[in-house]
Amino acid sequence: MSRLSLNQITTRNWSLPEAVQGCVDAGVPAIGLWRDKVAETGLATAVKLVRDAGLAVSSLCRGGFLTAPGPEGLQAALAENLRALEEAAELGTDTLVMVVGGLPGAGSAHPSRDLAGARARVAELLGELAPHAGDFGVRLAIEPLHPMFCADRAVVSTLGQALDLAEQFPVEQVGVVVDSYHVWWDPRLAEQIARAGERIASYQVCDWTLPLPPDVLLGRGHVGDGHIDFRAMTDLVDAAGYTGWIEVEIFNQRIWDTPGEQTLRTVIERHRAHVETP
Repeated sequence: MSRLSLNQITTRNWSLPEAVQGCVDAGVPAIGLWRDKVAETGLATAVKLVRDAGLAVSSLCRGGFLTAPGPEGLQAALAENLRALEEAAELGTDTLVMVVGGLPGAGSAHPSRDLAGARARVAELLGELAPHAGDFGVRLAIEPLHPMFCADRAVVSTLGQALDLAEQFPVEQVGVVVDSYHVWWDPRLAEQIARAGERIASYQVCDWTLPLPPDVLLGRGHVGDGHIDFRAMTDLVDAAGYTGWIEVEIFNQRIWDTPGEQTLRTVIERHRAHVETP
């Protein structure tokens, strides 16, 4: 379990103190934190909790949502992401996961249909934020999301698109996330992971299970329950030179309703069986 990290969303019903204690009790060496859980606890308290527990913080979720239009949207996005960078630095992680945002007004009566414009907005805001990320010693880690989330969550859908953006900036400022759920289907995945190399800032795992629920956001399963070849993907990530944490990040109501200790036992068992080579 030397590289295993529990992404906090996997045990969503646990508070931050409970998640930290759960990791300590189970021998999990790292945790991926969410900003809402940190805010519930208080930043200073959260910093003390993870440090006193001896846990590494593999990432902070999340920054991004850069596509709001107009000067006010730009300023709000900049301010929020600067706060997120500061929190990440305080928590001791060098990775801020970036979900870049979808089309403005998605789901409303009058949504934007300007996909090219939204993608241009992402590039513009990354250009504003990247130097600040360098100042904080935290990388903006662009996470491509499966194309079914393009309208409402992320106009960056492939690892190739994420790299096209990241490569405009120094490697220490902007990287990418390889999330199994979002990229496993990509026919160019092996090529793009090799291309990513030292740009890989985070490797997140969960499985693609069927049937998908009505809320597809919650359609992720434990590693080994679905259709993804994790050994093959992990081999690709390792071959690209990534030696960092492997975060288990699962959105699934059934799993959230399971006692956290039981979920964490399953996470560990599946990680050993399917992900990290003994």
